[in-house]
Amino acid sequence: MGLGTIISYTFYILAILFALSLHEFSHGAVANRLGDPTARYSGRLTLNPLAHLDLLGTLAFIISAASGVGFGWAKPVPIDPRHFKDQRRGMMYVGLAGPLSNFTLAVALTIVLRLFSGFFISTYWGEIAGQFLALNIWLNLTLAVFNLIPLPPLDGSRILAGLLPPRQAYQFMRLEAYGPILLLFFLMSRASDLLLQPILGFLGHLLGIR
Repeated sequence: MGLGTIISYTFYILAILFALSLHEFSHGAVANRLGDPTARYSGRLTLNPLAHLDLLGTLAFIISAASGVGFGWAKPVPIDPRHFKDQRRGMMYVGLAGPLSNFTLAVALTIVLRLFSGFFISTYWGEIAGQFLALNIWLNLTLAVFNLIPLPPLDGSRILAGLLPPRQAYQFMRLEAYGPILLLFFLMSRASDLLLQPILGFLGHLLGIR
């Protein structure tokens, strides 16, 4: 394994750890704001990756990253919707917080990349820093878009359940028991690629990145 590969691998691990930490922290922060202190009491209102890491999810990231896929997960933030005035809407806002935080970070990093583009192409270390920022942008965009898919246990299912009328939302959330199986089938069938690639391509074009 060459030095360039090691650097790229390290950059990927650092970027995904921060993206996941931000994602989970945002879930907990919004839940806390809406009256549910469960995440705060559990020590999850932090950007420290150690508080959010799931052992199997982290191993999956490390192993899959080496093969160029990069799939894994963090520990879900504990949420008790009974603390919300409106449980369905509360869970919708909590679900939206994670993807929105990743998308916001991607936009902010894109602005930095554009404002200081001269630095990022003028020196060796500037170019390395620019590549790291670009990697963070794409990882955060991917994490945001992927989690918006309305399939349990992804955040998109919470958002959709909050938008549907109560009866339809209840029927929809009954799929949650089969969520892991449906998600695994969705990933293995490569349907995720067919859905994500056009959206990510559009967002990349919109932000002016490749």
